[in-house]
Amino acid sequence: MKTTADLPIAITATDRASMEHQLDEAVAFAIIRAMHEGRQGILVTQHDNDSFTVDLSDAVPFGLTREHQEW
Repeated sequence: MKTTADLPIAITATDRASMEHQLDEAVAFAIIRAMHEGRQGILVTQHDNDSFTVDLSDAVPFGLTREHQEW
């Protein structure tokens, strides 16, 4: 996972354990940002088998996390 204070967070996983750990960290960060802003939910998008982004989204109600497969 690219360590950054900005969203979206891009994740490229090399194995299942790494993927889960990176997604957990990214979602935890996004939750903090969402709570601070108080108006967007969290969208986790899977781009392919090992590529994801985690971002805040107006399309997701505040307090919810949704998953989306782009492929």
